[in-house]
Amino acid sequence: MELTELLFGEYAGLLANVSRYIAPLLALLIVVRCVRSMLRERYEPETWAYLYLPGEVMVPLRHWECIVGKAKSTDACITHDSIDKLHACLIRDAAGGWTVYNLGRGETQVNGRTVAEGGLPLADADVLTLGDVPARFVDLTEEERASLLKYRHRPGRLVRPAGTLLLLTVFQLLLALQQLTYNPDADLLCAMGFAALAVLQWVYFAVLRTSGQRGFEPELLAFFLSTVGFSVAVSSVPGAVLKQLVFLAAGVGLFLFFGIWMRDLRRMKSMRLPALVAALVFLALNLVLARVTYGAQNWVEIGGFTFQPSEFVKILYIYAGAATLDRLFVNRNLFFFIGFSAACVGALALMNDFGTALVFFVTFLVISFMRSGSFATVFLAISAAALGVFLVLTVKPYVIARFATWGHVWEDVYNKGYQQARAMSAAASGGFFGHGAGNGWFVDIVAADTDMVFGVVCEELGLITGLSCVASILALAAFVVRNASSGRSSYFVIAACGAVTMMMTQLALNVFGTMDILPFTGVTFPFVSRGGSSLISCWALLAFIKGSDLRANASFAVKRPEKFSGGAGVEEVPDAFPDGPYDIGGPDTGGYVPTDGPDGIDWQREDPPEATR
Repeated sequence: MELTELLFGEYAGLLANVSRYIAPLLALLIVVRCVRSMLRERYEPETWAYLYLPGEVMVPLRHWECIVGKAKSTDACITHDSIDKLHACLIRDAAGGWTVYNLGRGETQVNGRTVAEGGLPLADADVLTLGDVPARFVDLTEEERASLLKYRHRPGRLVRPAGTLLLLTVFQLLLALQQLTYNPDADLLCAMGFAALAVLQWVYFAVLRTSGQRGFEPELLAFFLSTVGFSVAVSSVPGAVLKQLVFLAAGVGLFLFFGIWMRDLRRMKSMRLPALVAALVFLALNLVLARVTYGAQNWVEIGGFTFQPSEFVKILYIYAGAATLDRLFVNRNLFFFIGFSAACVGALALMNDFGTALVFFVTFLVISFMRSGSFATVFLAISAAALGVFLVLTVKPYVIARFATWGHVWEDVYNKGYQQARAMSAAASGGFFGHGAGNGWFVDIVAADTDMVFGVVCEELGLITGLSCVASILALAAFVVRNASSGRSSYFVIAACGAVTMMMTQLALNVFGTMDILPFTGVTFPFVSRGGSSLISCWALLAFIKGSDLRANASFAVKRPEKFSGGAGVEEVPDAFPDGPYDIGGPDTGGYVPTDGPDGIDWQREDPPEATR
């Protein structure tokens, strides 16, 4: 308070009170702007190659991994009696080379050579025969792909990230003002911490913007959530401001590292086994060295540094669990993943960290379904988990007590319902706008700034800010789902869906557990809960979400040509090559006459017409 009085004199208290009403509205506006920009921008999917079929039918290949068959769910649906529902898979690597794999019972050939189990390379102008249907494969060069890129935008509705970043900076300044006014333990170091946070995000934006990147909404939402978490850290442990800043900077650094690493999909695939081994080593380290805290054995201290290995296992689990299409149809790979998942969940159960175990299990269900497409696999996994839960409830009185308290916290507010009863009271007392950052009492309750942080946010910053934090995670989930159907590679799609599933599950368990809607399991709120391990893990998981971004120059995975990045007022043009199914009318070759040639087959017709838009 002394510092604010020195700066603003007798108006310090008035400014802090006014900021209490402005900050939640800014939080809501920041989220709305990000959501509007993320979900309203329209664009056409990338085209990487074409299949020219009989009858001059041009089939675009719009993913790095394309399934060809007559099932409507395939990426290139070609209806012909000789083609299986899932007939072949065409996969492009980071260097631009293509490989074809046979999936169905029918035969697939490249220039007359039958595709065996290991696949065959596919080059430009090669003849790909699917069943009885010959097709010419045409690989597009970088220049040809650029000429096809026509991004569609809604003129006048694009949201500039610099404006959102400016609003976020004002939001941070208001929180700093409130902390200095209401929190007697907040000092100049805390104010400098908020300033350093603002500088970090502006430097990040400036560096990436000058390098041609765009589409910063996922990072802006993460910075917004991290800002709320930073305010919680100042309220609970003002002396840990510098440490929290270091953790945030480390998280952003790991986020950028994964972004660069993702540019080479082959490199990512080659490191999946080391990632899996590292995850198991972290879990073993947890079992051997971790100390028991609040009933769970999840904290390890090495050289005075305390961390949660299970948080880093989340990153490695997604990294190792995501798969490309060439692995999805091999059962042993799925069984291997199931075994890996069982080891992770089992180790967490032995640590009594059942909240994190549940997060991993839900993520496993999502990834296993995306890898297999089988409801039977998911049903068997749920059945096995139900049996495991039954066994746990019979031998773990600690877990039984948690379930017994669920829905009855007000019946024992001084014992088993102590934390949740006070969390709900604090959240309700904050109303829509809160008492002000640093002006709450609930932060002094055990685990309030971690496992029950939603109560702290609602009490100090108001229900509007609390729901804005919830909406931020929901927006990331909607963004991933929107991009899933057009993802470049199944690896990026599965990794993004797995990462956002982890965040969504943590969000539900934290918020609903705090409000006694679900049993209290003790998991963190992504980006918001205080703690370095959790914050670093969330930023690393955000890299997988960012990798699924399909907008021009927005994804880490591939950078599109800048001169075709589009903008307001770009002319909309109809899709010249609509998605299938492509009915070529039976076995008729439509003018294509296969004859003997140097590769066993040749084409007796002119080159297919160039693709134009």
